[in-house]
Amino acid sequence: MIKRGDLAHGDVVWVDFDPSIGHEYQNIRPAIVIQSNEQLRRSNLVTIIALSSRLENMHGDDILIEASKENNLARDSVAKMHYIATFDYRRFSKKIGRADGVTMGKIKSYLAKHFDL
Repeated sequence: MIKRGDLAHGDVVWVDFDPSIGHEYQNIRPAIVIQSNEQLRRSNLVTIIALSSRLENMHGDDILIEASKENNLARDSVAKMHYIATFDYRRFSKKIGRADGVTMGKIKSYLAKHFDL
């Protein structure tokens, strides 16, 4: 299990989304940590964007992430930009890899739009 201090902004991690309700994502799936390192040091919670391997479900603001040695994803995935969630550390089982700078730049731009910053 991952503990506070083990994660950093941009890490790709395994997250247990269950129990889920309604349209929430289910099961264990990868996600990207979007919370700042400063907030990760202070909080017992972690904010993420969920990933999906179902490329056919890619929508307007979603970001395609190609599998690479850096992110260690098994296959190309989609960052589901509308699915921003915050979870307790107990839902995180393993760090997989890191999202590249281009991907994190796109996420940052989307977050400014999403939160009207």
